[in-house]
Amino acid sequence: MSDQKINLHDGRKGSAFAVRVTPRASRNEIVEVLGDGTIKVRIAALPADNEANQALIEFLAEILSVPKSRLEIVAGMSGRDKLVAVLDMDVATAHSRVVAHLA
Repeated sequence: MSDQKINLHDGRKGSAFAVRVTPRASRNEIVEVLGDGTIKVRIAALPADNEANQALIEFLAEILSVPKSRLEIVAGMSGRDKLVAVLDMDVATAHSRVVAHLA
């Protein structure tokens, strides 16, 4: 599955990628990469009280092998579509770690 194209962006301090979150799943998992490069993620947490956002950050920190403090949701806090920034990680590294965890 490494031929999947994830829409990642380089920045001065790291990289960023688009995520579409589905809350209330049976488990946390990366499901697929959509046609536009967005990473589709299922999260077990409820969307209420910021639980899904916190669970998303925890899950992505585990997948990317970085501390939670290196991740930030920079857009889409209240919606399903989010932009997540990863500090101090280049696009190639982020891409390989995400693709390695596709369901």
